[in-house]
Amino acid sequence: MIALVGHESRSRAGRPRRADARRNYEQLVEQAKIAFAEFGVDASLDEIARRAGVASGTLYRHFPTRLDLIEAVLAEQIAELVDLGRALLTAGDEFDALSTWLHAALMHALTYRGLAAAVMNSALDRGNGLVSTWHAEMFAVGAALLARARQSGVIVADADDADVLKMVGAIAWAAQDTPDSSAQADRLLALLLNGLHHGGVRR
Repeated sequence: MIALVGHESRSRAGRPRRADARRNYEQLVEQAKIAFAEFGVDASLDEIARRAGVASGTLYRHFPTRLDLIEAVLAEQIAELVDLGRALLTAGDEFDALSTWLHAALMHALTYRGLAAAVMNSALDRGNGLVSTWHAEMFAVGAALLARARQSGVIVADADDADVLKMVGAIAWAAQDTPDSSAQADRLLALLLNGLHHGGVRR
């Protein structure tokens, strides 16, 4: 399964209600998303606060630990992927819908693999259900897109949901340390999709 591993999954229910506090929260998460993608899990929290236009103390009021901020970033990303998948369930071309979502999930896994690993390790240490909640949400939407593609006949009938999603995770792992990781991931995903496509190569 994709290593996408809450804060009520979307972290939305727990957000501050005051407009300025909500704005600060959202800016911190947005800047953390950028910084973590650029520098990894050890990105400077003070720099994230500076980019968000708030004091470091404001960051720590919202996110007492680095892990709290990492979880918030991943919660936003998972929410976006789940929402994207649900929207694609009504798209006209079932194969393109599946391809679009698998590509988005792959890019997420490739970009935020360090964050996902940090959250997974912490969740295992604390014995909470964070990882399993995200896993279930991602699996459900991916399985729904695969089922729709199978039913319409655009992918092979024996394409197993768990197998396909594990292969996407494996592609992210295989491409992660290569100089052109995104390009290689795209090439490997294209091979997977061509294997899934009923009737031959899909370009």
